[in-house]
Amino acid sequence: MQTHDLAAVQAILDPLLPGLLGVRLLSAEPDRVLAELEVRPDLCTTGGVLHGGTYMAFADTLGAVGTFLNLPKGSRTTTTDSSTKFIAAAPVNSTVVGESVALHRGRTTMVWQTMIKRADGKLCAVVTQTQLVIGASA
Repeated sequence: MQTHDLAAVQAILDPLLPGLLGVRLLSAEPDRVLAELEVRPDLCTTGGVLHGGTYMAFADTLGAVGTFLNLPKGSRTTTTDSSTKFIAAAPVNSTVVGESVALHRGRTTMVWQTMIKRADGKLCAVVTQTQLVIGASA
């Protein structure tokens, strides 16, 4: 496992899709990742609530960051499956917080569960994903 500071990990995300979405890491540890996302109009459905795909991309990012923090040097990761349960809406111009915790950190796969909540604490979505650990020689 390599050591990465929060600013360095954020700098990796910023020029990619997570940066386009506006994902802001609040903390990133090998067993827990916390981030926030502003619910902008361009991330919403016509009903003025956060689009389901945005929830999924946000959660996928957090699980991938958690796995990244646990990778052996030279390895990389990719998502192999993801399951999302939508529970409540997040309105435009609000902020959601995602907390991703490691359920399993193995040598070849890692499983992360992300809970996304509104500022009032209401649970909006739960996402469980599996990340494949791809060795340096692959």
